[in-house]
Amino acid sequence: MMHRIKGLLLRYSKCHSFHELPAFYRSYATTSGLWGAWEHGQGRNLSTQVAAEPFMNGSSSAYIEDMYEAWQRDPNSVHKSWDAFFRQTAKGAPPGQAYSAPPTLRPATGLVPSPLPRHAVEQGLPVDEKTIEDHLSVQSIIRSYQIRGHRMAQLDPLGLQEHHEEKELQVQYYNLGEGDLDRVFRLPHTTYIGGNEAVLPLREIIRRLQNVYCRSIGVEFMFINNLQQTDWIRRRFETPGIMQFSKEEKRLIMARLIRSTRFEEFLARKWSSEKRFGLEGCEVLIPAMKTIIDASSALGVDSFIIGMPHRGRLNVLANVCRKPLEKIICQFDSKLEAADEGSGDVKYHLGMSHERLNRVTNKNIKIAVVANPSHLEAVDPVVQGKARAEMFYRGDTDGKKVMPMLLHGDAAFAGQGIVYECLHLSDLPAFTTHGTIHIVVNNQIGFTTDPRFSRSSPYCTDVARVVNAPIFHVNADDPEAVIYVCKVAADWRATFGKDVVIDLVCYRRFGHNEIDEPMFTQPLMYKKIAKQPTVLVKYAEHLINSGALAQQEYEEEISKYDKICEEAYGLAKKETAVSNIDWLDSPWKGFFEGRDPMVLPTTGVSEDVLKHIGTVFSTPPEEFVIHGGLKRVLKSRAEMVAARQVDWALGEALAFGSLLKEGIHVRLSGQDVERGTFSHRHHVLHHQTIDKKTVIPLNNLYPDQATYTVCNSSLSEYGVLGFEVGYSITNPNALVIWEAQFGDFANTAQCIIDQFISSGQAKWVRQSGIVLLLPHGFEGMGPEHSSARLERFLQLSNDDPDYFPPEGSNFEIQQLHETNWIVGNFTTPANFFHAMRRQIALSFRKPLVVCTPKSLLRLPEARSSFDDMIDGTRFQRLIPESGISAKNPEKVKKIIFCTGKIYYELVKERETKNLQEEIAISRVEQLTPFPFDLIKQELEKYPKARLCWAQEEHKNAGAWSYIRPRIKTVLRKQGVYRKVEYAGRFSSAAAATGNKQMHLMELSQLYEAAMDISPIPLKN
Repeated sequence: MMHRIKGLLLRYSKCHSFHELPAFYRSYATTSGLWGAWEHGQGRNLSTQVAAEPFMNGSSSAYIEDMYEAWQRDPNSVHKSWDAFFRQTAKGAPPGQAYSAPPTLRPATGLVPSPLPRHAVEQGLPVDEKTIEDHLSVQSIIRSYQIRGHRMAQLDPLGLQEHHEEKELQVQYYNLGEGDLDRVFRLPHTTYIGGNEAVLPLREIIRRLQNVYCRSIGVEFMFINNLQQTDWIRRRFETPGIMQFSKEEKRLIMARLIRSTRFEEFLARKWSSEKRFGLEGCEVLIPAMKTIIDASSALGVDSFIIGMPHRGRLNVLANVCRKPLEKIICQFDSKLEAADEGSGDVKYHLGMSHERLNRVTNKNIKIAVVANPSHLEAVDPVVQGKARAEMFYRGDTDGKKVMPMLLHGDAAFAGQGIVYECLHLSDLPAFTTHGTIHIVVNNQIGFTTDPRFSRSSPYCTDVARVVNAPIFHVNADDPEAVIYVCKVAADWRATFGKDVVIDLVCYRRFGHNEIDEPMFTQPLMYKKIAKQPTVLVKYAEHLINSGALAQQEYEEEISKYDKICEEAYGLAKKETAVSNIDWLDSPWKGFFEGRDPMVLPTTGVSEDVLKHIGTVFSTPPEEFVIHGGLKRVLKSRAEMVAARQVDWALGEALAFGSLLKEGIHVRLSGQDVERGTFSHRHHVLHHQTIDKKTVIPLNNLYPDQATYTVCNSSLSEYGVLGFEVGYSITNPNALVIWEAQFGDFANTAQCIIDQFISSGQAKWVRQSGIVLLLPHGFEGMGPEHSSARLERFLQLSNDDPDYFPPEGSNFEIQQLHETNWIVGNFTTPANFFHAMRRQIALSFRKPLVVCTPKSLLRLPEARSSFDDMIDGTRFQRLIPESGISAKNPEKVKKIIFCTGKIYYELVKERETKNLQEEIAISRVEQLTPFPFDLIKQELEKYPKARLCWAQEEHKNAGAWSYIRPRIKTVLRKQGVYRKVEYAGRFSSAAAATGNKQMHLMELSQLYEAAMDISPIPLKN
């Protein structure tokens, strides 16, 4: 007996996986309940799971021997399936007849299934192996539909979609034929198609599976590695009769379709040659979005943050957000000028924020549509950041009140890497929004590009599989299927707090826009589209034929909405100007009221506050094991506090801590910001022996302080910076900072910088106080980690190089008010401290870009005193020469202007050459807005000196091309002609040399040019 069992075990152990087992052993494993336990890692019965593990993993024969011996002592001590196996083997039954299925828990029905091994065992008869194989085949068919049924679904409204043969969905693939279709089979626990029926004929099983998986909905979910979630989805789609709609629900769908369709037709009649990127071909989007909002509102969500490309935006604003139609129509009148600030943007890029009553749930909701440029997916991280911020400030820790919703085009969803970056933020603790509902408006074309040439994946949505987001493909010409999927998506998000994707497979009735000719490139598709009735016409016909709607009611509903549009058109004609502020997606209620924008605040704090924050920041936590190296760091900080000295890391901590004391939330994110790329910050202390135990000293300063959030981000710039921008526009009373690991990493976030940060206020009247920290400095480390590309930020600045603003007491604050952002390269911790605090102290918000240091983080000379940070002090736009040369300006032969760390190197070189009396060096700390007035004062102070700009960057980079024309403007203001010299590297295509010797040689040439004081003509 034992010999025979060992023989069986050896045959098992040669197989590397379940699917490599011979048919008989697969049959035994499945019918005994072991397959499910092995496959899912959790059985419905613990003893089944225990039995399955060694069975499937091919463990040693000792396990079987022990179990056999236990069975001999007590047959009840092993699983029922092994009991049956040992009993039959003891009787001499061959392998094909030595097992039986465990008893089923399914309720009995009137149908009689084909004979199962259980019956044979009970009767002491041999088991028919073919019957077992057939039952397993039926289970495989069911599973194949669950996995691959979506590939045969009728998703394309145009009928152009090609379906490849799916052999695993055919009964012939499993050695079943026409004669087997009327045989009755027991349904497995992994399907819900039976409802209350435990057995069904094979023909009915296949019919139900096709209705669920191969009609208008393609459910893609079996890649999800969570059994609870896959079961949840199966139940939502497989349960018989679950997708039913009442007459009232159908009429509501119809009414929303009428609004969606007739809105586009109205605009087309009035402005036939205008670009509007209409929704024709996917009119069902409006009912879909409204259903998601209705369902989510019923589940507790009251704030919806929407990001979308331009297609359908006006329709969404009108019929989802319910923005007054006359406000939208005004945007078509090119003669109307803006009544407020900003250059504005084209109408299909604009955002808005609106509060209204949801008439389905009778609850008040807020809907914000975030402004977005034609960089289609650029808005994705901004929406996520805005949603996360709103959750934080509302205390919505699990996302039950705030929900982001993102709309995508099919080509962009597949092609834009930012989609992947955002998906990978979805479960990170400091970035999660607890589930985003993604709707892909799948035009089946990208501008003029066929999907076969625009992606390598079968679906445009495949990128969402990486985060286990279920994907519901649905035919957009089947409104009821769309609405059902939207309800499931809303329920999924509320239940699991995870992303979900709805793929609305539709078409684009016109070209890329209304004046484009699509027949040039897609003739066959657009011949088909020309004959395609609208979804409204098809659905209305269906409802009228079924008696759910009368023809007269349909026509009255259309007439009613057409009248609304015409009345709005009449009101729009009376408008005299458009107001850009009407399109603000992030209104800050009450922030600007009672605040004088022309007051320049001081940003110093009391010395007691500085000492307290510095002391806490430099004190090791009690009963907390920290690294030995950190003990030395904290000791050094404590010594600086005692000496009233501040280095860069301490100055930053004092700025953050003082804001936290004042109730200002501070958020710092980026790659490795908790420790700091250069191991200087250490805002999160890690216990050296206990995993995940950390302390953030800045969160323990005061009992009633605001929260400090410091979080390492994913290895992303584009996505994370966009996220922080969205965070920053939510609440003006917060300091939101993104730090690049190295300044040049901002290259891959350039889209966010160009489209949202530098121009956001001009285009969309949207202020942001976002701070960008970009490590910058030439230390001989090669071209990749030297330059933050300062020149790019300066080029995007909006100040006029030829215009000297009116001088007066309001000069500085007026410049700050009018600039699009602030760009600086600071040389002292005190100035950094004041710059951070000024971001909050101003009565308005501007982005701040800082070229932060690397070598200056530990340079002893680059320290500040408490005296530079106490009450009454403020940020210095320019730090003038304060040495010997400043006391005798008439003797100065050369004044050098510079910015950043090169200052300290020039000072050292001046000392080496003993030129302290002949050369004055002034630091331009704030480059934008340019300190015309302070430069003028310096030039007046040194009237006989040669004038030089020194920089460590190459001549075609850095600040030179920005500084030179502005200094010339100052000279013209003075009525003086002086040459502006340049000291620095020659022009180069690369940011820096990769050769250390070349780096030193370039520095030597820079110093030589800067220290040259030989007489030259002053006239240009």
